Amino acid sequence: MKNSKIERENLEWLLGQSIEMQYQLFKNFVDVAKLHYNQLMEEEIKMKAGEKYERGKRYNRWGNNPGSIRIGEEKVAVEVPRFYDKEEERTEASEYYQRLHSTPMPSEEVIKKVIKGLSQRDYEEVTKSVIESFGLSQSSISRTFIEESGKRLEEFEKRDLGMNDFVALIIDGKYLSRDNIVIALGITITGIKIPLGFIQTTTENSEAVKGLLKNLIERNFHFEQGLLTIIDGSKGLKKAVEETFGKFTLIQRCQWHKRENVVSYLREEEKDIYRGKLQRAYDEPEYETAKRRLLEVRDELRKINRTAANSVEEGLEETLTMHRLALVEVLGRAFTTTNLIENLNSQLANYIRKVKRWINSDMKSRWIAVALLEIEKKMRRVNNYEKLHLLRTALRAELKLVQQKVA
Repeated sequence: MKNSKIERENLEWLLGQSIEMQYQLFKNFVDVAKLHYNQLMEEEIKMKAGEKYERGKRYNRWGNNPGSIRIGEEKVAVEVPRFYDKEEERTEASEYYQRLHSTPMPSEEVIKKVIKGLSQRDYEEVTKSVIESFGLSQSSISRTFIEESGKRLEEFEKRDLGMNDFVALIIDGKYLSRDNIVIALGITITGIKIPLGFIQTTTENSEAVKGLLKNLIERNFHFEQGLLTIIDGSKGLKKAVEETFGKFTLIQRCQWHKRENVVSYLREEEKDIYRGKLQRAYDEPEYETAKRRLLEVRDELRKINRTAANSVEEGLEETLTMHRLALVEVLGRAFTTTNLIENLNSQLANYIRKVKRWINSDMKSRWIAVALLEIEKKMRRVNNYEKLHLLRTALRAELKLVQQKVA
């Protein structure tokens, strides 16, 4: 209440000045704010350390560090006074600077409101809400969002992946305005899901996907301890994974995609019957049992639809990778399909589906990066993540990798 009274008195003083004075203050408000900041810092110095060369205070003046504060939409460089606390024997920065520096920037709030609002409303309605919240113009919001989303894109594409220990990688494509956006989702040994990168391409061709994977490696994506890579039936994805990771990966083909591919060749009245038979076969925990039942389904299908039967057989072993590792009961729910990345794609669609017109590729990339970073904050760990060390052990054994010694 006291602060509000002071602010009101200050405003009354300002409005009581001549119109020319008010104009000059408004015109040069950044410089006025900087003068105010410097005065605030000087008052804090005197309050804590006293006048120059004054003794007997708890704090000593301790020079300045460079810093910055936000004045309106402008980031302004300032000097930050430091103090030495003689009682605690430590240095500390200005308390008032820390409060000013930590004040949320309108640009950060703008990007949050715009990207989060799109899951419920269209762009025009969201920007109207932002205008009302911050008193900014439509063009100002657009400029702010472009600038801030560009920073998020750069952050997303350049962040170092070396601090994470990845045990699995899921790759899948999603169509966005006639382009195929291929996304890579990493799973750490502690079960954390991290969107790693994406590319814009026309199809899931191997050269384009290899470019994506090589970029991950350049950003310190480590896979030498063994990696489970989960993909749909795309030959381009398979080729890119094998040529990039070589002997260090096992491929798990998505059982859901395989099942749906098989039944797509059947008549409508047959689809549910064989969908159930295929799923019951994949639900078998033992590798030999699951394989035998799948081959039985194949033999049945040969009598009614040779193409569907061939589809069962094609890539059959790769759909049973988790079975072969004897981990279906423990980790099969998360790692036998691409469901984890399908869930991410669904959330991504909620953020960007209301954009009416994509102007260019840069716009698409900025929006996708912003959405992925927002989604990442809310992603839960995979089921049974406490057992992921079993996957690492099984991968090493299957791939015949020698465990690295810890120095």
